[in-house]
Amino acid sequence: MQLNRFTFELKTLSTDDRPIYITGNFNNWKTADPAFRMVQTGQSHYRLDIALPGKPPAVLTYKYVRGGWEDEELDAYGNAKDNRIADLRSGHVSDFVPHWRREGLDYNPQFLPDIRILDENFEIPQLIKTRRISVLLPYNYEQTRLNYPVLYLQDGQNLLDSHAPFGSWRVDQKLAFMAEKGLSDIIIVSIDHAEDERIAEFTPSHPTKLGIGDGKKYTRFLADTLKPYIDRHFRTLPDREHTGIGGSSMGGLISIYAGLMYPEVYSKLLVFSPSLWVDPQLHDHAPAFLPPDDKIQMYLYGGGRESADLVKDMEGFIENIKSQGMHANITFQLSIEPKGKHNEYCWGEEFPKAVEWLFFN
Repeated sequence: MQLNRFTFELKTLSTDDRPIYITGNFNNWKTADPAFRMVQTGQSHYRLDIALPGKPPAVLTYKYVRGGWEDEELDAYGNAKDNRIADLRSGHVSDFVPHWRREGLDYNPQFLPDIRILDENFEIPQLIKTRRISVLLPYNYEQTRLNYPVLYLQDGQNLLDSHAPFGSWRVDQKLAFMAEKGLSDIIIVSIDHAEDERIAEFTPSHPTKLGIGDGKKYTRFLADTLKPYIDRHFRTLPDREHTGIGGSSMGGLISIYAGLMYPEVYSKLLVFSPSLWVDPQLHDHAPAFLPPDDKIQMYLYGGGRESADLVKDMEGFIENIKSQGMHANITFQLSIEPKGKHNEYCWGEEFPKAVEWLFFN
């Protein structure tokens, strides 16, 4: 009988002592199969030589697990990976796994942030309204004397609550994953949206395809009322170099608007799937002049399975800003996920990547 030999080599950063198995289309995706348990050959190095009888698939599809699917491999940002693929004819593959699930969790609960609700009815004098505001402090905030950068995020109802109607970014769990990597030095301020009046608050205050909104009043609240309050009550780094704003969809649009209206306040913009169709001329409201040292970083993300024009709109926005001579001041990071959809799950997966690029590079 012909035997098709194949060698898997694996390196992992984890010091985890759980055994590592391979599962794939060559063993009917059976997990914790003793015949496919890898052999440790050195610190963080593993190897498995297999002999596949008969006529195995020409393309091997597989994953690494530390037992069952609740202990599968994760990528560098704590997200589940697509199945790996290898050509049987190559006879060998070398892989790397940076992180693993443990009992179904993709984060360590001991690193969860300290979540505090400032007020269920925080006053917004510019709009004569109130709103719930939450603050996510580093897990070890009370054990340090550090001052921290701050990121203000829109649509607070969709950032933490796993039972939200449209899902959640799982920001608290993503921050726990980042903290375990040593990236915990950041404060997140979560601002709930205005429910039925969300669109009006997130629409800029000049003619748009949705009319003239309350965006100017809302962004004034963030810059003139909320930020000073946060800086007074928490150990922040209040300068523009350490202050960011972000959101998704209409929340992404208002975040760009806030960044353009208040470049003296924000230097970091986290913008996911922005509704640029609402205001195709938004770039015209960029500041006419920024001092050479007033740099802006903008992380733009979009999914390939969102609207047909989303990626084109983002690329056009970048080109329009550059054509206005702002290229020297604004650094863009454009991230396109071909399989990405317009939802909280995808935005949550992108969140650690964006925060790391904006605040920890």
